[in-house]
Amino acid sequence: MIETGVVVMNDSLEPLTKDFFQQPTLELARSLLGCLLVKETEEGLAAGFIVETEAYKGPHDRAAHSFGNRRTKRTEIMFGQAGLVYTYTMHTHCLINVVSAGINEPEAVLIRALEPFEGIDLMTQRRPVDQRRNLTNGPGKLTKAMGITMEDYGRKFFEPPLFISEGNPPEEIEQGTRIGIQNTGEARHYPWRFWIKGSPYVSR
Repeated sequence: MIETGVVVMNDSLEPLTKDFFQQPTLELARSLLGCLLVKETEEGLAAGFIVETEAYKGPHDRAAHSFGNRRTKRTEIMFGQAGLVYTYTMHTHCLINVVSAGINEPEAVLIRALEPFEGIDLMTQRRPVDQRRNLTNGPGKLTKAMGITMEDYGRKFFEPPLFISEGNPPEEIEQGTRIGIQNTGEARHYPWRFWIKGSPYVSR
């Protein structure tokens, strides 16, 4: 049962076109809610509805890795086209972001939580939990369950094997401050976290 009320609009799980990602970062963070994140591996396919995102607006956002146009080996992909995969490691966990904005405008959207949809047995093998709601309700949890790793860095979200597919927009979206960015000055107050209202799969 899909508790968010989101349903798949087609059975083929086709990737969205790259044009979908050509939106301002805050709009993309909202538009991703209700879409399906899909990962194909040799073990099988796993998919989950995106229920929570956070936007990071690059050079002028102290919480962004690219604040001040910081260009490093890690952030290099953020300077590319919208729709690329930006993975990075934090506290041993791999986190996944959607590169947004234009080339040389290093912005991104963090995928914070999913509602499991397909390949749930496979996800549970990778990340055993007692309750399904705890399987993918956090940015480090969802990557482990989905089989997303640093090897996915630089892929395109509009091509397999790691892609975003169409779902249905949620009925209601809530908005608030981002999580875990205490030492970022005024940026910690920006209301750039978005989530599907009432979803039990939101991280907190």
